[in-house]
Amino acid sequence: MQKLTWIAFAAGIVSGSLLMGSGIALAADNPQVSIKTTLGEIVVELDQEKAPISTANFLAYVKSGFYKDTIFHRVINGFMVQGGGYTADMKPKMPLRPTIKSEAKNGLSNLAYTISMARHDSPDSGQSQWFINVVDNIGLDYPNAKGHGYAVFGKVIQGKETVDKIKVLLVDDKPGFQNIPVIPVVVKSATILKTRIVPPAPPAPPPVEQPAPAVEPTQPAQAAPIQEATPAPAQEPVK
Repeated sequence: MQKLTWIAFAAGIVSGSLLMGSGIALAADNPQVSIKTTLGEIVVELDQEKAPISTANFLAYVKSGFYKDTIFHRVINGFMVQGGGYTADMKPKMPLRPTIKSEAKNGLSNLAYTISMARHDSPDSGQSQWFINVVDNIGLDYPNAKGHGYAVFGKVIQGKETVDKIKVLLVDDKPGFQNIPVIPVVVKSATILKTRIVPPAPPAPPPVEQPAPAVEPTQPAQAAPIQEATPAPAQEPVK
């Protein structure tokens, strides 16, 4: 009996080692980054399993201190807020790293409060800039957005109220720039959290109510005319 127990224990160790060696990243291992701004703190959790390239790139910029004193230079309520590339005097910061390969095909969707890589028209042109979606922007998912999509690499787990403050700021245009907050929102620091935050569990869905039995109409109902909605022009978080 003791021999069988030892065999089972050893098998458990081997299977656990194989899982770790396969590169499977558990959610508990995903790094979290605190972005402290002049309007409050935003904490993002990065998905290093589905977006390892974008996650490593973002963490490298965070560790270098690159994002300190950068601003949210493009804010569009109902779309996204973008940062990671300019100082308060609208001077560009020169990227520290080469461009990275797009991970837009990783299955993550540009839902509200997700963080994604900004880029030029070329899909593999992302560097330091990123944006936070403030609504569900599924039109930015692969293969939309000119056939390429925008790569999601994490989500906001704390500080959504800070994002909400930023998205409603008064904005203006300047030569070469659009949708710049009149009062700059400055990133004071971006640091990797040593003590992880455990996000609260999502609320349970409300109970499903059974619909009341339908009443047969005495006269056939007239269908209301349907008006086709005019599609709005697509927007993209270009660099």
